[in-house]
Amino acid sequence: MRAAIGYVPQDTFLFSDTIRENIALGMADEVVEEAVKSAQLKIDIGTFPAGLETVVGERGVTLSGGQKQRTALARAIARDPVILILDDALASVDTRTEEEILKALRRVMAARTTILIAHRISTVKDADQIIVLDEGAVAERGTHEELVAQDGIYADMYRRQHLAEELGEL
Repeated sequence: MRAAIGYVPQDTFLFSDTIRENIALGMADEVVEEAVKSAQLKIDIGTFPAGLETVVGERGVTLSGGQKQRTALARAIARDPVILILDDALASVDTRTEEEILKALRRVMAARTTILIAHRISTVKDADQIIVLDEGAVAERGTHEELVAQDGIYADMYRRQHLAEELGEL
């Protein structure tokens, strides 16, 4: 069952090893390269002194929070899981990078069940179903359009985040 699930938490764990080994864990180079592209990590890899062979240090100390999350995302994608769980896995990337990652992930997510857990509306707005939790209970459920029309918790969050983006705060 574990092999069928790919999980990327907000706080990722990386080994004190190369970026390649943190992603591959024995997978073929072609699989790693494709996962790096899907996780939008390729540009960053080009800036590292040894590319994919760069050693990241204990818990990925040499990487930014966003780079750590994208490395963990690439590791999960490389496994080709049936179920992909992204638990606020894009919280450390800016909204523009998040948009690029989600665009690249649409192809990956289309072939599997994907559970996105997020506080940013931009992360979940294209999901087939959005479930809004309030104090541990399901408060609302529907598509982005349905939830905005309901004018409840989700719609309020959407308006606030949309305004913040317009003001350049996010």
